[in-house]
Amino acid sequence: MTLAPAILLSLVLAAPSPVAKDSVALHTLLNEFLAGASRNDAAMHDRFWADDLIYTGSSGRRIGKADIMKDVRSAPPPPPGSPQPLFTAEDVHIHLYGNAALVAFRLVATTVTPESTSVAHYLNSGMFLKRAGRWQAVGWQATKQP
Repeated sequence: MTLAPAILLSLVLAAPSPVAKDSVALHTLLNEFLAGASRNDAAMHDRFWADDLIYTGSSGRRIGKADIMKDVRSAPPPPPGSPQPLFTAEDVHIHLYGNAALVAFRLVATTVTPESTSVAHYLNSGMFLKRAGRWQAVGWQATKQP
């Protein structure tokens, strides 16, 4: 093998695969969304949820993106100094199927007050589609863990 093909082969082998890139992109999107949801960031909700979303919450309520956006935009700002939950993800699993992906994880909602810290756990599963080069959630299921 001459040097040029060997260099080309090493560059091809070192390049991240499209699957790896999509997995990283979805993990990054999830973390950005949870940080935004912790602040009730309407722009982040708008970016994360697809217009044709079907969301089943832990209470059993089934809603769409329009319902989420209405709730987010109509929520009053929290009083200064009031405790706000911080949302993070643990045990994240991402399964890619071309332009579709299943993302499952344990959502951890942590609220700290001067008196105590409360932690709630939810099992979340989301179905994502990649449209026009960007991932959005089209289906969502949240289940509160006891």
